[in-house]
Amino acid sequence: MVISLLSIVYGALRCNILAIKIRYDDYEVSVHPAAYLCVFLWRGFEIATRVAVLVLFSSVLKVWVLPLVLISFLIFFLQPWVRFWSSHSPFPENIEKTLTRVGTTIVLCMLTFLYAGINVFCWSAVQLKLDDPDLIDKGHGWRRSATYYSLRFVENAALTLLWYVHRTDFYRQVDAPVLELLLLLGYALAVFFMLLFYQCCHPCRRLFSSSPAQGLWECCGSLKLPAGPYTPPSLPQEKPGLEQPETAKDTVTNGEVNQNLC
Repeated sequence: MVISLLSIVYGALRCNILAIKIRYDDYEVSVHPAAYLCVFLWRGFEIATRVAVLVLFSSVLKVWVLPLVLISFLIFFLQPWVRFWSSHSPFPENIEKTLTRVGTTIVLCMLTFLYAGINVFCWSAVQLKLDDPDLIDKGHGWRRSATYYSLRFVENAALTLLWYVHRTDFYRQVDAPVLELLLLLGYALAVFFMLLFYQCCHPCRRLFSSSPAQGLWECCGSLKLPAGPYTPPSLPQEKPGLEQPETAKDTVTNGEVNQNLC
């Protein structure tokens, strides 16, 4: 079980690094060991606590665990399609030239199926956007991440509370309040390492128009922190390193950089 968990966390880590390289394709992205460690701890705590909460809940309320997972799965499965239909964009035809419309639909359904399965357990590093030629939303911001982690934290707290109320005699021997607190603390640590990664270890943090803490406060509307002076970076002609972005000719606007936070 530990080996399976480590392999899943490693896959999530690789997806995170790949997502960064896709979003910042105009730069040579160099990821340091500290960044790998932060992402590994972030994804490890996130996935481990989520699985533990679902296992505990299913041990006392077996009938309800399947509807709960299916509802969460359907929400994330339908989300890309709802955004696609609301955008009134034409049906994507450039996925594969040899595919018919039916084949393209099947491929998109498989992609959204995989996307929904990932989001049931952790925040997907790559957000689907069916009306984009690359099928990837490169304008991922903080608002959706803050909403996801807030709702998921509340859900985990509710599930552990239901487990505590309906726990069997087997769990009477366990210090249930401490276990519940440890699970919530583990998920909070996942959020902490995520913020630490974006704040200190993200390879493209110099391109951020504001710090992750400022972005989250602005999304929540709880506090407005003053942003420091910001000079928009320039896009390079031949993928320079992040240390010399000023040699480029095309400029990136503040809004574009802020939306390209990953």
